[in-house]
Amino acid sequence: MSRRLANLTLDNLDDLPRRCRRCVFWELDPAAGDRAVQAGDPALEKEAWVSATLLEWGSCGKLVYVDGAAAGYVLYAPPAYVPRSVAFPTSPVSADAVLLLTAHVLPDFAGGGLGRMLVQGMAKDLTRRGVKAIEAFGDAKWERPACVVPADYLLAVGFKTVRPHHRYPRLRLELEIALSWREDVEVALERLLGSMSPEPIFKPV
Repeated sequence: MSRRLANLTLDNLDDLPRRCRRCVFWELDPAAGDRAVQAGDPALEKEAWVSATLLEWGSCGKLVYVDGAAAGYVLYAPPAYVPRSVAFPTSPVSADAVLLLTAHVLPDFAGGGLGRMLVQGMAKDLTRRGVKAIEAFGDAKWERPACVVPADYLLAVGFKTVRPHHRYPRLRLELEIALSWREDVEVALERLLGSMSPEPIFKPV
């Protein structure tokens, strides 16, 4: 079985699951997201966002392939490129951090260490670029797969709460920690990524 990581580019953007490929929850502000859905072209907006982010900032995601088949992904970007982030009550994201948007390992490939590959690949990429930490908004009342990561799972993989909130706390992971995870943390990470779904959610949070 061959496994490889690849940077997200316009060439492999269509390898994202269809629902995530058309989801602009993070990439647009709530009003613009609603307009994109009503116009029927969220996939075009997603492509435009990836294109602009690649040109202006650089790599904003990783895809993992198993025997040539896309098996999972992680997306990330500085908060300035994530309009939805300002809609959260615990914003803004720290100036020295990059925002983890979403991550997912397809069910057929869960439990094989792909989650670790993805997030450590992201951590190594960001470390080389001088980034000190990853931050994420968690859902403290998570009940079903959605675009916002369950807060409990973020805590399980080493994130620490930096801005408490009854529903959407903001959490932070220092990159030096991400690069030296223990086995038990990697198991928790697999659970995190396996629990997430690329279901599009376009309602304001």
